[in-house]
Amino acid sequence: MTTPHHPIAVVGAGLGGLTLARVLHAHGIEATVLDVDDSPAARTQGGMLDIHHDSGQVALRAAGLYEEFLARVHSGGQATRILDKDARVRMEMPDDGAGGRPEIDRGALRGLLLGSLPEGTVRWGAKVTGARPLGAGRHEVTLADGGCFTTGLLVGADGAWSRVRPLVSDARPAYTGVSFVEAHLSAADVRHPVSAEVVGRGMLFALGPRRGLLAHREPDGGLHVYAALDVPEEWLDGIDFADTGAARRAVLEHFADWDKSLRALVADADGPLVPRRIHALPVGHRWDRVAGVTLLGDAAHLMSPFAGEGANLALLDGAELGLALAAHPGDTEAALAAYEERLFPRAEASAADSAEQGAMLFRADAPQGLVDLFTGHREVSGAAPSA
Repeated sequence: MTTPHHPIAVVGAGLGGLTLARVLHAHGIEATVLDVDDSPAARTQGGMLDIHHDSGQVALRAAGLYEEFLARVHSGGQATRILDKDARVRMEMPDDGAGGRPEIDRGALRGLLLGSLPEGTVRWGAKVTGARPLGAGRHEVTLADGGCFTTGLLVGADGAWSRVRPLVSDARPAYTGVSFVEAHLSAADVRHPVSAEVVGRGMLFALGPRRGLLAHREPDGGLHVYAALDVPEEWLDGIDFADTGAARRAVLEHFADWDKSLRALVADADGPLVPRRIHALPVGHRWDRVAGVTLLGDAAHLMSPFAGEGANLALLDGAELGLALAAHPGDTEAALAAYEERLFPRAEASAADSAEQGAMLFRADAPQGLVDLFTGHREVSGAAPSA
């Protein structure tokens, strides 16, 4: 049996991998995208994303999707409230439409990218289990179903626990010291009016020492909530998340002295709670040039979410890699070298910012650090930072 060959194989149909495929398609270059999910609807895609003018929006312009992106933006989503643990408002900023970071639902953005690709570009239900070099920049990729294929360019866009990363780096993500427990309140204005008022029209930061409640309003009127805790890595293992009541109680023990209106964001949540440990690759993660393979997005520079850069960098990575390949026809190695030369310093700076802001959010005088950051940023640029 002849082994299939894909000139360009992208592992992972997340935002970065799809942006790469879209930019390549716009330049007449075919790519095959493989994803472990059985279909685009196999799982929810998370909450809201703020798309930055100097990264994510640049990528969407390169992909020819900027106007369609604007049509899907969540109006009012840039409004921000900062509260302390007693629900006192420390800062409040409306969305006046002038900010550079409009909000969009992650699923809507992924749907936009998927819809811009020719049918059949994404091969669903294709779980990559490993890859090995064949020489001259070619690789053989193995799949969970026993199949395999070869490729002239292998791109790891497969997230935190990338199967492609070991080809270029021994680095593995490490626990950052923070865990999230995710909750959702549906039809908040009707079913949870107190919580709806607390969160406001956009983003909420309710912060205290070593903990916080982060929430945002979604276009459908729901509230997406993250209880963030500075806890040992094994803390989540001691909670039975199949027992939603017990899970709520375990989380709320860490907010025992917080205002009732804030505790309700967890206490009144609809459906089960979802645990998430926050991992990151080392700040400054990079690798020596390896023929025929590279990484983008979380596979390349997984970082904490506290600077709001992860999705934006994945978009920009995908766009810049696509543009580099289009600018160096027939010379993949020159394209990869040019791409990585820009990737590494950009990712290092953002990862350092993310780690610094994570430490700042939950320090002993929280939320003062975030108030100071917003105030200082507004004085310089007139815009608010993201977390």
